[in-house]
Amino acid sequence: MNTQQEVSFRVSKDDLGDAVAWVASNLPSKPVQPVLRAIVVNVNEEGLELRGFDSELSTRVIIPAEVNTHGTFAVAGKLLADITKTLPNKQVDFSTDSTKVYLRCGSARFELPLVPLDDYPKVPTIPETTGTIEANIFSRAINQVAAAAGRDDTLPMLTGVHVEISDKNIVMSATDRFRLAQRRLEWNPAYPGLETKLLIPAKTLQDNARSLDNNQVEPVKVAVGAGEKLGNEGLFGLEINNRQTTTRMLDAEFPNIEPLLPKAHTYMAMVEIARLQEAIRRVSLVTERNAQIRLEFSADEVILSAGGIDGGHAEESLPCVFIGPESLTIAFNPIYLRDGLSVIETNNVVFGFTEASRPAILIPEPEEGLPELGPDGSYPSPQTDFTYLLMPVRLPS
Repeated sequence: MNTQQEVSFRVSKDDLGDAVAWVASNLPSKPVQPVLRAIVVNVNEEGLELRGFDSELSTRVIIPAEVNTHGTFAVAGKLLADITKTLPNKQVDFSTDSTKVYLRCGSARFELPLVPLDDYPKVPTIPETTGTIEANIFSRAINQVAAAAGRDDTLPMLTGVHVEISDKNIVMSATDRFRLAQRRLEWNPAYPGLETKLLIPAKTLQDNARSLDNNQVEPVKVAVGAGEKLGNEGLFGLEINNRQTTTRMLDAEFPNIEPLLPKAHTYMAMVEIARLQEAIRRVSLVTERNAQIRLEFSADEVILSAGGIDGGHAEESLPCVFIGPESLTIAFNPIYLRDGLSVIETNNVVFGFTEASRPAILIPEPEEGLPELGPDGSYPSPQTDFTYLLMPVRLPS
């Protein structure tokens, strides 16, 4: 990629600021090549194209500009982002010579060294569009599921979100071995009969979800190819409005999680989420980080407690609905419990338990309320679009 000399253009400060901030936020802080700290600026008849790349994730955005001279150059991305944040709300003029880029906005002037592009790697092209999905549905689903993804890079299969597509249906899942989240949703495939499984880095999906405007009407384009090329390029692409991203999918086998999801429960409970979250925060104050918090469920209340004889102790009771053959005491990591509660979108959470030593599920409150006792003496698991499964902490004997 050769640098075009004497590039010249004018651009709106607001358009430039949003575009540069988004691209710069995805640049690596410790790149494998110093040149990857740069934003590549390509000026052509389409307007102003800004690109970033970190060898795994690429970003591309196009904004309108008054172009005088076409060309391509690169400049330090974080520095350009810091500068554009401070500029007055006026038009921004750019020009370059053989070694520098000159930026002028109102009475402000900047001279920045150009970054040589000789060693800049080839940026991947986004695959063909595979389908579309509403931005707010996609963003909410990512936030719900990615909360359970692992962060240990030595276990790459657990750092991703598993996406299983079957025609109009998508199942997104993630787990770090201590909790599991699964979300079912619908989308609009580009062609009927589409079947594929993808494993996408959770962090990339979360970053994309944060950048989406949930009020926008235009759907998100999901791009992993089509026909024989479906998933073969190993790239997962997203396109919304004037922005594109690609990321390399994880080459790992996601574990079979379906046997872990219980179909029936011995006990069930329903608690108001906001009050439960506040109680967890207060009771957890007497514990060390990640220490367990105990929940004792009975007919009309749940008692939260933490701490022990040698240290501080706290407890708080809340009203709840509880059904089961007897009272139940179970313990959880309070951070994992709060993470699950924070992504359930109803006022009340429903818990399903088999026994104190087995995983529990947290689901949104069903419209029909808690299920009736089945003929086998258990409560069938309600149908739901979202399930958060949480491993309990072993209680002392």
